[in-house]
Amino acid sequence: MVKAVENLRKKKLTGGKRRPNRSRRAFEADNYAFETALAPAVRAPKRMRGGKLSFGLRSANEANVFDASTGKTVKTKIVRVTKNPANREYERRGVITRGATIETDIGAAKVTSRPSDDGVVNAVLIK
Repeated sequence: MVKAVENLRKKKLTGGKRRPNRSRRAFEADNYAFETALAPAVRAPKRMRGGKLSFGLRSANEANVFDASTGKTVKTKIVRVTKNPANREYERRGVITRGATIETDIGAAKVTSRPSDDGVVNAVLIK
């Protein structure tokens, strides 16, 4: 669903309705952000500028976790979202964003990728 044209929610000083003088151009299209949930992985296409496609994550249940002590990356299951500095509500709902702390099978990890844009959950193990 595309967002509405800005500044049209308010009424005019006369009490009349504001109407757009034109609709959005394709390059102005602005969709709602993907909020990556904790569920089996689902990737969805997003239209980018120039008609290109980007695939973002709608939901994810696995993460690529990098362990600095061994220098290896392991694909592990995400148990839950423990902390999300972007929004406290995201913590409660289990939304995964960049900077969120997730609990995995091998320990706590901090998300370094942007799942809604990159289409993958990359994280670094926290000691």
